[in-house]
Order: sequence, then C-alpha cells, then structure tokens
Amino acid sequence: MDLSTLSPAPGSRPAKTRVGRGIGSGLGKTSGRGHKGQKARSGGGKGPVFEGGQKPLHLRLPKRGFKNPFRVEYSVVNLAALEERFAPGDEVTPESLRAAGLIKRAGDKIKVLGDGDLTKPLTVRANAFSKTAEQKILAAGGKAEVI
Repeated sequence: MDLSTLSPAPGSRPAKTRVGRGIGSGLGKTSGRGHKGQKARSGGGKGPVFEGGQKPLHLRLPKRGFKNPFRVEYSVVNLAALEERFAPGDEVTPESLRAAGLIKRAGDKIKVLGDGDLTKPLTVRANAFSKTAEQKILAAGGKAEVI
C-alpha cells in the first residue's frame, strides 16, 4: 500500500451537482433558482448581516470609549531578560533584542522596565526607560542611552 492506492471511502465524496445541463437533469432552465426575484439573479441575495430591514445589530450597539490617535505603543523588555541573555559589556540594541527573541517585530519602539536585577554592566540603547530600570542599569556600571 502506498499513497497512489489511497482513495476516499465510497459515498464520502458525492459528485458536484452540475446545474443548467438540460431539462432531463432536473436542474435545467432556471437551474433550481425558481422564476425571477432577487435570489434568482446572479449576485442576488442579502449579506450575512442583513436582518430583514431591521436595524442590524452592529449598528444598534452603542459606540464606547476613546481611541487616542497619538498613542505610542512600546515593546517592553525587562531587566531580568537582559540579565539572562546578554554577557557583561555587551551592547543591547533593538537589533540584538530581536536576534535574542525578546521583541517580535523589527522597527518597534522599545521600553526597558525595571523588573528583575541586573548585575552585569551593559550598554542599553532603547527608546524609553522606566526610572527603576535606568537606576539599576547605572548601578550595575552600565549605560542607558535613549535613541
């Protein structure tokens, strides 16, 4: 037995119904669509959200909240992650963080947070630092540079 001998179980794959193939097929002329009307036309019928003329649900629900168009999103990195992935004296940049698997998308703004302890002197280049992160980096003999 090999892949070329495999076939579906009998009856599990019925043949497609071929409409519009003559009166003897039972699906000729109007091809099972009846006479005229919206559903007889090509492209006819309503979409899945149409509710018979009633106001659709997505328009009945209240709009809530506020989206700030000027919000700045950061990818966050904690000091504990830097401690385990970088050697003393290393330079931590967005590219090295991406290579280490600490951030997902290239080009994201990076913020370093102060969760965990740092014992190695590292030169960390990021877009933003929390106060505790900056203090811990400097206390370990490293540099915190804003890019």
